[in-house]
Amino acid sequence: MAFKVSLVSTSPIDGQKPGTSGLRKKVKVFKQPNYLENFVQATFNALTQEKVKGATLVVSGDGRYYSKDAVQIIIKMAAANGVRRVWVGKNTLMSTPAVSAVIRERSGADGSKATGAFILTASHNPGGPTEDFGIKYNMENGGPAPESITDKIYENTKTIKEYPIAEDLPNVDISAVGVTSFEGPEGKFDVEVFDSADDYVKLMKSIFDFESIRKLLSSPKFTFCYDALHGVAGAYAHRIFVEELGAQESALLNCVPKEDFGGGHPDPNLTYAKELVARMGLGKSDTGVEPPEFGAAADGDADRNMILGKRFFVTPSDSVAIIAANAIGAIPYFSSGLKGVARSMPTSAALDVVAKSLNLKFFEVPTGWKFFGNLMDAGMCSVCGEESFGTGSDHIREKDGIWAVLAWMSILAHKNKENIDGDTKLVTVEDIVRQHWATYGRHYYTRYDYENVDAGKAKELMEHLVKLQSSIPEVNKIVKGIRSDVANVSSADEFEYKDPVDGSISKHQGIRYLFEDGSRLVFRLSGTGSEGATIRLYIEQYEKDASKIGRESQEALSPLVDIALKLSKMEEFTGRSAPTVIT
Repeated sequence: MAFKVSLVSTSPIDGQKPGTSGLRKKVKVFKQPNYLENFVQATFNALTQEKVKGATLVVSGDGRYYSKDAVQIIIKMAAANGVRRVWVGKNTLMSTPAVSAVIRERSGADGSKATGAFILTASHNPGGPTEDFGIKYNMENGGPAPESITDKIYENTKTIKEYPIAEDLPNVDISAVGVTSFEGPEGKFDVEVFDSADDYVKLMKSIFDFESIRKLLSSPKFTFCYDALHGVAGAYAHRIFVEELGAQESALLNCVPKEDFGGGHPDPNLTYAKELVARMGLGKSDTGVEPPEFGAAADGDADRNMILGKRFFVTPSDSVAIIAANAIGAIPYFSSGLKGVARSMPTSAALDVVAKSLNLKFFEVPTGWKFFGNLMDAGMCSVCGEESFGTGSDHIREKDGIWAVLAWMSILAHKNKENIDGDTKLVTVEDIVRQHWATYGRHYYTRYDYENVDAGKAKELMEHLVKLQSSIPEVNKIVKGIRSDVANVSSADEFEYKDPVDGSISKHQGIRYLFEDGSRLVFRLSGTGSEGATIRLYIEQYEKDASKIGRESQEALSPLVDIALKLSKMEEFTGRSAPTVIT
């Protein structure tokens, strides 16, 4: 079937600056005439010709509302821009980690390899007609576009005058696996719809010992629950946990992907994963039912994870440290050692202590997975993570929620290889975490999120905190006036990162107050919301004394919380007496 290319006149639309992971706005914004088209063309124009003309691109996402329309528009624009073929996940479903795996691992029938991807997701933000949509571009290494590209995209959105589109190209049936071929002015154009679970499962089986995990799951002593929060992880959960690993169907919760995530907020934390939290015995009321041994949840696009034990929450900062500490013995992929480890700056320093103890290279980077990707491409990092429920390794260039769950299952299987049969009690998630604290010390940690704050007020608050940093003695006077039982602030700065691989410098990456006892306060404006500003406040206290590692987190941190809120004048600037979410 032949198609023609037409040029559509357009003009710049304000506010198309990509955040840390692409462009996220309300669906109604994306539905404005030319809104999506302008951003897609600005992206094509930011890429070199060989990444577009004759290239293979992946176009898929978490299946949220408006994805099906957006996929068809991008297919028509790809055809008009001279792209040779587009790979689409069946029903537009492909998790962000699976997209990364497909770019890196998949070969077409003719040997073709993808050079990049448009991922349609707003990650952990809600979906539906009145909720969020998002789009981001990933490069040929499978990782998010670096700032050099996203800056170029943004500049292009400010000058765009026209875009080409194959308007007469019929919509492709994305519900059926197969190839649809067309002829255009520059030759053949194919759209291949495929099930991305095949490639992803193959990759997971090359990393983990599925046999040992299957053995653990077959034990009547081990029970398990996985909540996909109606996100795209559901498209992989049945295949991996039930078909490959033999878990019971009843272990899967909310594993049917839905355009509006079942009306929920697909963010795997203690606030939004209510059903899993209750099932794991962490809810406000006792259900009277014995909770499973192990629970986990995913976000909308399946790159984030939450790990729970029976009546026990594992902080993401502890999770990455525990995976790194146990990786070599428990995960075959790492059996020859770790190249290095890395965390985002706001993440607790639990990983630093493991790195020092195991003599591993260690990196502290700004928030944004692309910074880890650079280190991984240079062979400097094997395992990395961030406090916002993102954990991953160098098998791909995105964080990977299901990978993290399989990593924990591998550690549990490894610790229990002698206990699976017979009457011996299993080593639990809580046992593993407490043993880790006893070995390395405990980093008490919490995050306060103030969502949809007036952007002007949020900026004023950050400026106030920067100004305070000019005099540390003055800061300590304020601190001691609030709480005399807290250590002195030793230094304060705005975090800046010089990439050891390409030398690029990222400034203004968060405001830090560092205390003499290793405690930290960090303030950051987040770039992942679609409206207003989100202020994130991170509070951390390190405790080496074994007699003090068993305290309740909020109790241990309350002096520092008090200082953070008063030092920043949080209520005065935001009008909020409490955060939206506490993690």
